[in-house]
Amino acid sequence: MQRNSLRHGVALFNRAHFFDAHEVLEDVWRSVPRDCTSRRHLRLHLQGLVQLAVAFHHQSTGNHVGARSVLERAMRNLNGADSSFPDLDLERLRAELEIWRQHLDDSKGASEKKLHGRDVRRHDVLKSSALPLPKIMRRR
Repeated sequence: MQRNSLRHGVALFNRAHFFDAHEVLEDVWRSVPRDCTSRRHLRLHLQGLVQLAVAFHHQSTGNHVGARSVLERAMRNLNGADSSFPDLDLERLRAELEIWRQHLDDSKGASEKKLHGRDVRRHDVLKSSALPLPKIMRRR
């Protein structure tokens, strides 16, 4: 696995450069051989990081449905990722992602209602959020 590229992808994610993070992390994911059973979990966990970047790219463009869908898959694929990324604080990340999952669920309901007599669009609800973006941090 390309450790420097992984660090670079995580740094891009943490700076909210989600599209670029997705590209870098996807290259890392592709570099892990598919036919190696001992690396199967690593590939799945890397795929979860790629999906996480994609989910927040969707969120940043106002694609609520895409963000919610991909975030759910990312969270599933990051289960057990502590073994693949022991130096990352995945417990904290999971807690932040759960808050975002709930926020996206709540935003979905709000986007289907009217606010002050006008239709509320998905991007209005998401852009008005003061919810901090998640960070992929190293363990302390």
